[in-house]
Amino acid sequence: MKKLRVGVLFGGRSGEHEVSLLSAASVLKAINRKKYEVVPIGITKAGRWVTASDAERLLNGEASTPEKQLRAGDPETTSAAAVLARGESVIVPPVPSGNRTGALVPFETKASGLEMQAAAASGSVLNLDVILPVLHGTFGEDGTIQGLFELADIAYVGSGVLGSAAGMDKGVMKKLFAAAKLPMVKHVSFLRADWETKPKKVVAQVEAALKYPLFVKPANLGSSVGISKVHDRKELAPAIDLAASFDRKIVIEQGVGGKRGKARELEVAVLGNDNPEASVVGEIVPGKEFYDYEAKYLAEGSYPVIPAKISKAQAKQIREMAIAAFRACDCAGLARVDFLMDPLTSKTPKIYLNEINTLPGFTNISMYPKLWDASGVKYPELIDRLIQLALERRAEKERNQYSR
Repeated sequence: MKKLRVGVLFGGRSGEHEVSLLSAASVLKAINRKKYEVVPIGITKAGRWVTASDAERLLNGEASTPEKQLRAGDPETTSAAAVLARGESVIVPPVPSGNRTGALVPFETKASGLEMQAAAASGSVLNLDVILPVLHGTFGEDGTIQGLFELADIAYVGSGVLGSAAGMDKGVMKKLFAAAKLPMVKHVSFLRADWETKPKKVVAQVEAALKYPLFVKPANLGSSVGISKVHDRKELAPAIDLAASFDRKIVIEQGVGGKRGKARELEVAVLGNDNPEASVVGEIVPGKEFYDYEAKYLAEGSYPVIPAKISKAQAKQIREMAIAAFRACDCAGLARVDFLMDPLTSKTPKIYLNEINTLPGFTNISMYPKLWDASGVKYPELIDRLIQLALERRAEKERNQYSR
């Protein structure tokens, strides 16, 4: 049988660039080369799309051990980072190709039949059956790149434009969760412009609605970038300034557990399209006060507990809530759904839906694949299933009419 041609897209302009490189390195190492013809495609931090040959070279480096893979912020242990920064050969994003497979062609090439044939003959077209985007954060999982794939008519892994955008914007996400009657922590949101013009009013609004400690977050970002835990008023303004440097929308949440102790951080992996499945429940025990970027990728001390030490009833409730959250945001393919639970000191702990991540970390030591491994789906099989789900979603889309 003819191999499926799979483009693995990674890098990107977001603050999670290095995490993307680690995820892609794991995917390229594990993907079944007997089943797939793999086309690595890198995007530099400056937004340049590098050729497949450069991209292959950049992710065939030495960063292969779990210890090195965890050091996402250190270019010396992430060989991909240095090579991607040097990439000079450039391709450009997909454009409609007019055939069953999508194509990557130079902007200068018009999409007419003769010019497409000429481009194909010159080797400047990369025809693909499916794209596996291993992009995290802004411009990767926020619906922008998904819109590009839709315009190019290329099958791709993961949620569509709506699900991706909703899963990235914590403000919109929470409104969808509320409409689905899913339990969340108390929160407020406001715009950077409000903070810059009426800071006292914003502080008064926050303190009237919420109790310390608080978590201050940029609405659109991942990997806990720009998030601060705030214990009192003097810490509030610097935390808002930090969040506002990453996004125009800021979300502030009341900390679960209050002063009784740290909330338990629980996670579930979801897989599927219209009939999604949930993995076992896992727990992250952060090495710091909360599971921020440093705790996730740079510092020692954080560790997962899979399955989480909770009751069967609690696990069932969390798994059902994860699928409900997945559907509320119209997600597809994959997502990791995060929960907060009252501390162990609570007699009747409450469970709160925190957020959904539509393109979670995908290294072989990331929670999403580890949760599925504990549920009986090994890493290479997980990649296979995601590719099949992408093709199924494309086939479902082809049933639609776009003209009368």
